[in-house]
Amino acid sequence: MIIVQTPLRVSFFGGGTDFPSYYTQEGGCVLGTAIDKYIFVTIKERFDRKLRVGWTKTEMVDSVDEVHHELIREALRMTGIREGVEITTMGDIPSEGSGLGSSATVTVGALHAMYSLLGELVPAENLAQEACRIEIDILNKPSGVQDQYLAAFGGFRFMDFRTDGSVRSERIPLTAEQRKKLNESTMLFFTGVTRRSDSVLTEQKQNIQNKLSILKEMKHITYTAREEVLAGNVDAIGHLLHESWILKRQLASQISNGMLDEVYCLARKAGAIGGKISGAGGGGFLLLYCPYECQDSVRKSLSGLQELHFKLEPDGSKVIFNYLRA
Repeated sequence: MIIVQTPLRVSFFGGGTDFPSYYTQEGGCVLGTAIDKYIFVTIKERFDRKLRVGWTKTEMVDSVDEVHHELIREALRMTGIREGVEITTMGDIPSEGSGLGSSATVTVGALHAMYSLLGELVPAENLAQEACRIEIDILNKPSGVQDQYLAAFGGFRFMDFRTDGSVRSERIPLTAEQRKKLNESTMLFFTGVTRRSDSVLTEQKQNIQNKLSILKEMKHITYTAREEVLAGNVDAIGHLLHESWILKRQLASQISNGMLDEVYCLARKAGAIGGKISGAGGGGFLLLYCPYECQDSVRKSLSGLQELHFKLEPDGSKVIFNYLRA
């Protein structure tokens, strides 16, 4: 048996500029981090030739074409595994509609597990690229590419998406004090709303040509955030998050709504400096940047929402157990 641990992510800035249809024309960038919440993928050989896939459902089939879990199915096809394995996925949080990049995390983790079973050591960049190919090119998901890279590489990262289609992933160095500050100042609250990101992202993708000026300003904020952090000014993230959120909610009609706006306003009144709805928007988790001394006040104002405590995760997808080599 092999167990692969792959982190979920929080995207701070630049989401929307990572659509290939945008960045291959204009260039894009994202600042985000892996977090210490994970999806675990297990894989083991079976005595018979069947394929068993366990997720919220359990599938027992005779061929790859019969697998309903589309991410697992396409990962099996890409790695060339056709029969005789058992695969399960388990997450620290309910995966669908969280806004924490769960589909990319599953895809990266599944590829990593399958290649490990085959005895192949695949670099993080290859895992990210193949996960993007599965979700965007094969399954035609209206997806950007930041999630796959953060899941594969981990860490606090600035990603530069270039017009030639290449991606440069840069780990942002943080001192122990800066990491402590960022861990202590960020909060996540579950809004209680789950949604399929496809509808939000489809509208956002369709609006790209009409929102070029907004996306350009979001890129500028992302570069500014990178420079501020490199200069040691971690608190700048809070103010820039607020600016970026005002812009991002203009990219598509479903990114925010009256309830989400009210929750965000309550958090700001209670002391949060800035924040955003994580991921595509429309629900999932609310990310806040809040001084430590104001956090109890924020928790009180959002008492109806469940908080998810998290920390920055330095590692990307990794094998944490391999019985074949034990």
